[in-house]
Amino acid sequence: MNLRRIAAVASKEWRETVRDRIFLSLAFLIPILWMLVFGYGMVLDVENIPYAVVDRDQSSLSRDYLYRFQQSRYFDFKGTLSNEREAAPLLAASRIRAAIIIPEKFQERLSAGQTVGVQTLVDGTFPLRSDITKGYIIAINTAFSGELVVKYVAHVKGLSHERAQALIQPVKLEVRYLYNQEVKSAWTIAPALVMFVLTLAPPLLTALGVVREKERGSIYNIFSSTVTRLEFLVGKLAPYVAISAFNIVVLWAMTVYLFGAPFKGNGLFFYATALLFVFITTGQGLIVSLLVSTQQAAAVITVVLSIVPTILYGGLLVPVSALGPETKVIAHLFPAMYFTNIVHGTFLKGVGIEVLWPDVSILVVYAASLLSIGYWLFRKRPSI
Repeated sequence: MNLRRIAAVASKEWRETVRDRIFLSLAFLIPILWMLVFGYGMVLDVENIPYAVVDRDQSSLSRDYLYRFQQSRYFDFKGTLSNEREAAPLLAASRIRAAIIIPEKFQERLSAGQTVGVQTLVDGTFPLRSDITKGYIIAINTAFSGELVVKYVAHVKGLSHERAQALIQPVKLEVRYLYNQEVKSAWTIAPALVMFVLTLAPPLLTALGVVREKERGSIYNIFSSTVTRLEFLVGKLAPYVAISAFNIVVLWAMTVYLFGAPFKGNGLFFYATALLFVFITTGQGLIVSLLVSTQQAAAVITVVLSIVPTILYGGLLVPVSALGPETKVIAHLFPAMYFTNIVHGTFLKGVGIEVLWPDVSILVVYAASLLSIGYWLFRKRPSI
């Protein structure tokens, strides 16, 4: 393998990339734009839920109950309605997502030790958000009911508030969130988007770069030259790997400084594994480029083969552990899942090779296999 010939091929490829403004923007700007669009668009936090209330009791206790929703950061108070019929058009128009209806004699019945039903209307258009909204409402209602019971027991038994609370709730649940203490979806999604962008950009650049040689006919110059298959492929892929290596740093900086995700792991380990993943996705793009003859076909096939497995099986939105048995098997066939484990492990958990070595080992096998297949498919002489 002659390093001078490799450098010549790589230099030629770099000059063509720089001269093509569209291709140059695709190489450096598209990953940043994808990170911004998906980073700000994939917001899974359910907060500031617009809601309205119908207070038929107008008592101090009903106002205290409703005030708990107003002071919560999860709800956004939109006003008071005279009756529940006014809530229907607001819910239909998505101006509110929930309506809380307090019945008459709310305070009177509670003071008499009777139960009271508070009606809650929740927009069920988006089931996941609806379930989370329901959970917030149940939590506030449970806390309010618990305080009423504690006050009643303290008054009847002549106990202190703390003693009455201990009797009512002998088992106190204490939940501590690890790795993502503030339970922010951005801390989980932003690092995973590094995987998503590196799954799309490198193979797309590689596929378009190699197919471009076919469309222009300049690849026949390679066929007639003394450059070997390996030298051509290494020189051809080197600029795209270098571009992706630079983009890794940019994506990491955006994740940490723009989206605020903490980075607790080893930077060199993360960069090395990200570069390993780039070799995998570059190999995917190389294989696609060797099977098609036009840049349009290369772009469509690369995007489809990259996006679908990544979103469905890469753990970007839904953890692989939450998938069904058959779907888990499919997820383990794609390298995106393993790199997602590495990304989350280095960013949020601060673990390294001592924990993530199985994922790294599988990525090494993927990289070697895909690049070997690409080398085997490429022929120095065109078939006639």
